[in-house]
Amino acid sequence: MTLLLLATGLLLLAGLGLSGYLLAQGIEARRRVQTRIEGVVRPLRASQAVTRIPITRAQAPDRGGLIRWAAWAFGFEPEAPHRYRVPWWIIIPLTLVLARLGCALVSGLLGALSLLLLPPLWLLLARGYFGWCEGRLRRQLLGQMPDALAMIVRAVRVGIPVTDAIHAVARESQPPTMEEFATLHDQLLIGVPLEEGLEAMGQRTGLPEYRFFATAVALQAQTGGGLSEVLENLAEVIRRRIALQSRGYALSSEARTSALVLSVMPVLTGAMMWVINPGYIDLLFHDATGKSLLGAAVLSLATGVFAMRAIIRKTLA
Repeated sequence: MTLLLLATGLLLLAGLGLSGYLLAQGIEARRRVQTRIEGVVRPLRASQAVTRIPITRAQAPDRGGLIRWAAWAFGFEPEAPHRYRVPWWIIIPLTLVLARLGCALVSGLLGALSLLLLPPLWLLLARGYFGWCEGRLRRQLLGQMPDALAMIVRAVRVGIPVTDAIHAVARESQPPTMEEFATLHDQLLIGVPLEEGLEAMGQRTGLPEYRFFATAVALQAQTGGGLSEVLENLAEVIRRRIALQSRGYALSSEARTSALVLSVMPVLTGAMMWVINPGYIDLLFHDATGKSLLGAAVLSLATGVFAMRAIIRKTLA
């Protein structure tokens, strides 16, 4: 009976992952088509001599409603799957399994009330992974931005247009900067204005430096002036900020190492004691009092890790 329930649960998770994958592919295809249509229609909107004719098509069921709700709840971007090492339709069922294991560990302490921790723990694990991926992507984009700006500055100084310089960055830079500038270049090819494309790129990345870049290009296009000097100064400011941030991480290395040791030591100690004397540790999993003690230990360790991480991140912010 247990094996049957386990097999049923695995099949349900596999079905959830497959349905999520198919929905994600449909949303991505629809997004690409919508982007192309907007790139063609937007120039027509700016012309008063052209009368806009609404485009109608057969109504289809909104298959993206569930995906948008899940994206809002779990904190991921379904239209940008390249930001995550593992697709979201795998992470969500996987974090559900991990959350259920976490509830099982504290069930000896809370009993049936431990199931109430399943939804918030599920959301916390999923949002933690997606947030880690977003932070890693933004750090890479910020670290590569001075080199990308330097390429644009060199191209502009020799008389190359900004659009061609953006194409050069999309062709010669490293990921993920290459992907962002390639998306910008594709938008420019289908007729999206440069200012709007840069603004959209700043919104996608979530970095204020990209918004500064978009503002500088927009002001230069409207008022004129030396774009190369502005971008060169922006690149220098970004380099200084990166150097200052790296110095802060270096100064806090002792605190971060201490937090890591304090977090891992209880788990390693318990594993070593289980190898030496399994019967001594088995009481934590089979005895009622042992389950309560194990649940209390897990809760206290999780609270301590969260507090140390919050303090370190607040210090480095």
